[in-house]
Amino acid sequence: MDKLKKALSGDDGDEEQGIVTQFSEATKLSWETRIKGFIICFVLGVILSVLATALLFMKNGLVIFAVLYTFGNVLALASTCFLMGPVNQLKKMFAKTRVIATILVLVMFVLTLVCAFALKNGAPLAILCCVLQFLALTWYSLSYIPYARDAAKKCFSACLD
Repeated sequence: MDKLKKALSGDDGDEEQGIVTQFSEATKLSWETRIKGFIICFVLGVILSVLATALLFMKNGLVIFAVLYTFGNVLALASTCFLMGPVNQLKKMFAKTRVIATILVLVMFVLTLVCAFALKNGAPLAILCCVLQFLALTWYSLSYIPYARDAAKKCFSACLD
């Protein structure tokens, strides 16, 4: 509470600390608060994604879908920061086992928004990017489950044979 009062008062006596240390200390929430933050963020992400699907058939619905779907996925992905902290989350995201999946997910987020906003008649590409975004997020999520990627590969190859 004292740190909060100090920060809100504008007293910047801790400027000598590194930004990572300041950021890490700012995320020391109780487990109950972390769970609440995770649930709220995750549920909002899911709601945005479902709302995006519901708005798909409106005028400019494809663009709205792409944007809301992407922001919903970003929120859902960010929700895990509450559970492990943002610094630890970034370390895990860019660990050797999932760095390619993380980069692919981030690229698909950006490409979806570029297709939705920057390209004229980019809505079909934005929808394709949403599908690829879903696949990239699925592959990324599987990296947290031991042997899940191997099982997915075997299942997919069995379906193709």
